[in-house]
Amino acid sequence: MQSSSESSALTDAFERIVHGLPHQREFAGIEIVTTRVGRNRDGLALGVMVDKPGKSGVDIVTCERVAARINVALEAFSEPYTLEVESAGLNRPLFKPSDYERFTGENVRVVSTLAIHNAKTHRGKLAGVRGTNIILETAAGELPIPLEVVKSANVEFDIRADLARAKRTKNEQKETR
Repeated sequence: MQSSSESSALTDAFERIVHGLPHQREFAGIEIVTTRVGRNRDGLALGVMVDKPGKSGVDIVTCERVAARINVALEAFSEPYTLEVESAGLNRPLFKPSDYERFTGENVRVVSTLAIHNAKTHRGKLAGVRGTNIILETAAGELPIPLEVVKSANVEFDIRADLARAKRTKNEQKETR
């Protein structure tokens, strides 16, 4: 059995490596959305979620490069661990106030710890942050939700709207030829 000090050293090294990645030229533009450290039957379970500004996000090749860099950096540790590197995906979770600003104008789903207007799940177009509230534009009007009561929030990707937009673009390109 490994000592807790070795686990702590591995965890500290993991956090340091991951948060240093965006400062390396090879990973410029990569955003660390979240990290997690837990235990599983094989030892430590390390996880990191990455994203990149823009509509394309992060591809599997980038996730593999991030995983390889982390694994190389953790080779010195004898404690067993598993590592999962994942893209934030189309339904990207929102954690920080800057996330709410960045995704202003997108459709989002917010789950609150307290009922607001008799509901804990709220959907609408994100209108940004005002003070300590995130603002949703809903069919009923503007809905302020205090950041302190947000249990979870994520962008809601609408495949139908994306397909319709792609079809319009394709038709516009045909017309200009």
